[in-house]
Amino acid sequence: MKKIVCVILALCFALMLASCGKSSGESSDAPETTQEDFSSRTIVRFTLESGETFDIALYPEHAPKTVENFLNLVNSGAYDGVIFHRVVDNFVAQAGAVEPSGRMRQADRIEGEMMANGYENPMKHERGVVSMARVGNDYNSASNQFFICYGTIDYLDGEYAAFGKVVDGMDVIDSFQKVEKVSGSSPVEPIIIEKAEVVSYE
Repeated sequence: MKKIVCVILALCFALMLASCGKSSGESSDAPETTQEDFSSRTIVRFTLESGETFDIALYPEHAPKTVENFLNLVNSGAYDGVIFHRVVDNFVAQAGAVEPSGRMRQADRIEGEMMANGYENPMKHERGVVSMARVGNDYNSASNQFFICYGTIDYLDGEYAAFGKVVDGMDVIDSFQKVEKVSGSSPVEPIIIEKAEVVSYE
């Protein structure tokens, strides 16, 4: 009899615990995730020849020299009229130096602000993150070419200087994957950047 009573009490206690659990509409004890506020960040808007746009927020606290170089290029018009010359599906979209004719625009090289080069840059190469392209294994060969990640590419972390994030218009970047390409990465119809400019966050 005592065993039966103990079993009944145990079941009642279990039901009480279950009723204290999370139900529909109730908050959990887990910390809430908050969306990052980009209102205090510098935003660069890229307008394509098609009229579509995407916005990049900059992170000078992680890569100050890279951001300064990027803004100098934007403000000088260095990105106006170049194309996304390399689009690798589920990997990256790359732009910054190649004109529709195939001519390469030159720019000064900068130090690579990544951990492999002695800089404390904690930014991860995740979806929408913008990072500098470089030549081979030369950490200090970045200049004007940048790439945008389509997903998490953790093996690039610490090896390339990430400095920004697409905060609006990632669907535009995604659409590049649907275009016809030569050799698997070069769009047949040029994806042309008409203008790059600093704007206020909206």
